[in-house]
Amino acid sequence: MPVHKPVGSFPTPAIIRVVVMGVSGSGKSTIGALVADAMDLPFLDGDSLHPMANIEKMAAGTPLNDEDRWPWLEIVGNELADTAAKGLVIACSALKRSYRDVIRSKAPDTIFLHLDGSLEVLSSRLEGRSGHFMPPALLASQLSALEPLGEDERAVIIDISAGITSMLAEAVAGIHEAIAR
Repeated sequence: MPVHKPVGSFPTPAIIRVVVMGVSGSGKSTIGALVADAMDLPFLDGDSLHPMANIEKMAAGTPLNDEDRWPWLEIVGNELADTAAKGLVIACSALKRSYRDVIRSKAPDTIFLHLDGSLEVLSSRLEGRSGHFMPPALLASQLSALEPLGEDERAVIIDISAGITSMLAEAVAGIHEAIAR
């Protein structure tokens, strides 16, 4: 899928639902909060929705399995579906198609904003980060689990090697384009 470039102004639907997705270190929380602010929407970090057992498992360096993720993904989908605001932006890895399907089963009009980057960029970001429960050693498992977005998925893909200002502009424009589709 091509990177979306900002163009024109766009109509806004009644409710905008966005999942900012990607592997650990891609900038989901940072870009998600900026996109939410730019679009005047609330932001929620999906990590805050993980059950404590999942957080403890990841902090110990053990990748989550699908059984660990299903309840969490349903919570993410429910948060999107039940938002009382004019929309919601949630940061959530959503690496596999089946994970995105769980979210869409609750909130079918969700747009997935994929923050895509090279192993080198992602590794350097993780090495410079402290205080997060996801250790850099799990990056390889996340990259191997990542499934590309399908043609039938409402999605925007942006390259994380661009500067924050450029990423934000591309993300907001891409979301508006996806809404119009």
